[in-house]
Amino acid sequence: MKFHHVGLPTSQKRPGETYLEGAKLYVTDAVAHPHRIEWLRFEAASPMPEILKTSAHIAFEVADLDAAMQGKTVLIPPFVPMPGLKVGFILEDAAPIEFMQFDK
Repeated sequence: MKFHHVGLPTSQKRPGETYLEGAKLYVTDAVAHPHRIEWLRFEAASPMPEILKTSAHIAFEVADLDAAMQGKTVLIPPFVPMPGLKVGFILEDAAPIEFMQFDK
């Protein structure tokens, strides 16, 4: 498991946002930020859990997403937000954590 980014909800439009239609969410590229911050701007009708809309999350890159999530409290089951990336969210000690599996 390797640290990838911190995700912070915002209501402010940011340069370089990518729109994720299924989530009704705009995200920035954490890799492009000097401190590995991913900004998340949710539309009012976003189906994402309220805790992601209001709380920071930390994200880790994992080799096997399904194995990393096994036995955990699942907040969002694995899904593909964009080609080459599969993610899932868990709750640990009431904090949202994102696991990311990149295609090799």
